[in-house]
Amino acid sequence: LSPQSPASTISPNCISDRILCVFLTAFFASKLEHESKHCNGKGFQRPGSSAFDRVYTANQNCGHAYPTFLAVLWCAGLLCSQAPAAFAGLMYLFVRQKYFVGYLGERTQSTPGYLFGKRIILFLFLMSVAGILNYYLIFFFGSDFEMHIKTITSAISPLLLIP
Repeated sequence: LSPQSPASTISPNCISDRILCVFLTAFFASKLEHESKHCNGKGFQRPGSSAFDRVYTANQNCGHAYPTFLAVLWCAGLLCSQAPAAFAGLMYLFVRQKYFVGYLGERTQSTPGYLFGKRIILFLFLMSVAGILNYYLIFFFGSDFEMHIKTITSAISPLLLIP
């Protein structure tokens, strides 16, 4: 994004990430409702069941992580490159699903999903920082490294698949 150009439009991939985010949130909420009714049969009362507590905690953890995810996804797509940001966003949604399902079993099963999600958030954050640094390099020095940054992020984004 150069200082002279208008803000670029959001790609359909970023929109699909947001739609998937809504579906996953609905899935997590339905699992929470099911477990709540299964444990007590009276709705959303917390009976102290360990299964309900695991589902409730996993739902809360996923819900608290989404604002950060959406912010860095949007910034990375807008400031750096949309294709790697959309790929990382889809990977993050898959990882959160793995985290949620892992949390329903043993708590140690959710650890790989949690660590993988942190790595993806870090990648999106670094993409945002690279886009901001490129903007200031253009503004102050007239040097544009946008193509180099896009090439690097496109090359690094498949490495997110390595566990």
